[in-house]
Amino acid sequence: MSKPPLVLIVEDEPAIAELLSVNLRHNGFTPIWAEDGTTAQRELDAVLPDLILLDWMLPGQSGLQLARKWRADARSKAVPILMLTARGDEPDKVAGLDAGADDYITKPFSTQELLARIRAVLRRRAPEHSGESVTVGALQLDPTTHRVHHAGQALKLGPTEFKLLHHLMRNAERVHSRAQLLDKVWGDHVYIEERTVDVHVKRLREALGDAAAMVETVRGAGYRLTAQGQA
Repeated sequence: MSKPPLVLIVEDEPAIAELLSVNLRHNGFTPIWAEDGTTAQRELDAVLPDLILLDWMLPGQSGLQLARKWRADARSKAVPILMLTARGDEPDKVAGLDAGADDYITKPFSTQELLARIRAVLRRRAPEHSGESVTVGALQLDPTTHRVHHAGQALKLGPTEFKLLHHLMRNAERVHSRAQLLDKVWGDHVYIEERTVDVHVKRLREALGDAAAMVETVRGAGYRLTAQGQA
């Protein structure tokens, strides 16, 4: 029998943290609560969670600072982060995603929406069903070992970027709209905005380095991966 997913709640308001904990527990998750960045880091050092619910406004280090810190750490780099905040403007959402959050939910939110987003983020961690390696030009991806190489050099990708690249490589030269990518890569995009795709494509290009040009923007249509764009 598999263990319930472990969710680290980083929230300084006890009432909200308790509400989140109760709902998570009732829906098959194991919650852990940390009221600030220091406590959260201690919990992360002790055991790596399956997902982090991270409040934007925290005493000491902000949620944005913590997200950047954990994304820069090799141990916590792949842990999905769902950012909780009262900031609902698009620039704030983009800032949260750019800091490393996998998704973003604005307070107040319904329990159903929160659980749907958590499940969707956790699904993104699962690799594509095909276990076969894929090669496009000098770019190679092995879903079994979760490794990507370009011209023999190993590249480091986050879980969502890996799944996005895997899908693009398996369908090289095809143009994919943002809606299609949300459906194929994220799996359940009821609560996810198309802008999220742009942020993850930006992250993917940064991770690809010299191979970044292989991911092309097709104006008015979406994105495609092509061997012709490699350096």
